[in-house]
Amino acid sequence: MTSKPMHHSAYTLVLFASWPAFSEDWNPRLAADYLDARQKEWFAWKPANAPGGPCVSCHTGVTYLLARPALRRALGESEPTSYEMGLTTALRARVDKKVAQELFPAFAKEPRASQAIGVEAILCALFLTLDEAERPSLSAAALQAFDRMWSLQILEGKAKGAWAWFDLDLDPWETPASPFYGATLAAMAVGSAPAEYRARPEVRRRVAELTAYLKREQQAQPLHNRLMLLWASTKLSEVLPRSGQKSIMREIWQKQEADGGWTIDALGPWKTHPAATPSVGSNSYATALTALAMRKAGVARADPGMIRALNWLKERQDRQAGFWTAQSMNKQYGPGSMQSRFMQDAASAYSAMALLE
Repeated sequence: MTSKPMHHSAYTLVLFASWPAFSEDWNPRLAADYLDARQKEWFAWKPANAPGGPCVSCHTGVTYLLARPALRRALGESEPTSYEMGLTTALRARVDKKVAQELFPAFAKEPRASQAIGVEAILCALFLTLDEAERPSLSAAALQAFDRMWSLQILEGKAKGAWAWFDLDLDPWETPASPFYGATLAAMAVGSAPAEYRARPEVRRRVAELTAYLKREQQAQPLHNRLMLLWASTKLSEVLPRSGQKSIMREIWQKQEADGGWTIDALGPWKTHPAATPSVGSNSYATALTALAMRKAGVARADPGMIRALNWLKERQDRQAGFWTAQSMNKQYGPGSMQSRFMQDAASAYSAMALLE
C-alpha cells in the first residue's frame, strides 16, 4: 500500500502539533500572514516605487527579508514568497546603478544622493548573498553588488571604513549615528559570503577597514547599534572579539526590566522627539531585537533571562492579526496609515525571528 503525498495544510498541522509553542504560546502562521500583508501594501504604495521594483526600507523591507525565510522554514513552505522574490528581483535590477538619480530621483541632490546609493549598495550585497546561501560561490550579480559596495566605502576621515547612510532625523535607523548601523549590515553581508570570496586579498583589505571602523566607533554608539554589531559578529567574528560580545551582553542584562522586556530608552541614548507618542515600559521592538541578537550570540534558550524575554514576546503577539505592537519613535501618524505601522513591522519580524532562533 502506497501512502498519499501529504497536503501542505496537513503538513502544517503536523508541524504545529510537533512544536507546542506554535499552538500554545504564539502563532508563526499569523506572524507570516501579517508580514506578507504588509509587503502587499508596500508594493502598492506609491512612495515605495523605485526602478525595477519597490525600494527595500529598513523598517518593512530589511526586517521582512531577514525574518520571512525563518518563518518559511518553520511553516514547511518550500518556496520564497512572491514578496521575497520581488524585493530581491528589484535589487538585482538596480545592481549596476551607481548614480542615485538612476535609483531614486527624489534623492538626486547631495547629501541625500550619496546616502541613497550607500544604503542601496549595502542592502543589495546583503540580500543577494543571503538569497544565494546554498550556492558554493557568488553569482555574477552578487559579485557585482559587492564590487559596488566596496567602491563606495569611505577611505578617509572619521567615517573611514564605513558608507554614507541616510540621516533624516528618524530613529532608530536614519540618524547621524546610522552609518555604524549600515556598516554592521555590510559586515553581515561579507560574513555571509563564501569563504573563498572573503579570502581574496582585495576583500580582506576592505574588511580590515570596515573592522577598524567598527572597533573605533563602537563606544560612541547607542546600544541599538551595538546590538547590531553583536549580531554581525556572529557572521564576521573579527569585528567584535568574544570579550567585546560579553561586555555588550553584560550591559544588556543590566537593563532588562522586571517583566523580562527592554524599554526603547534602554537601547539609546536617543534624540528627544516631542511629537512622538511617549514609550512607557518594555517595548516590543527593543525586546525583540535584544533577544534576537543575544540568541544569535549564543545565549541559551534555557537561560533564565532569555526565558523571561521570550515569554514577554509570546504573551504580546496580537492573537487575531499576528503582529507585535510598536509605535514610531519620531512622530505620531494617522491611525491605520502606512507610516503608523513601520515600527510594528520591524517589531513583528524580529519577534518572530527571536522566537524561532
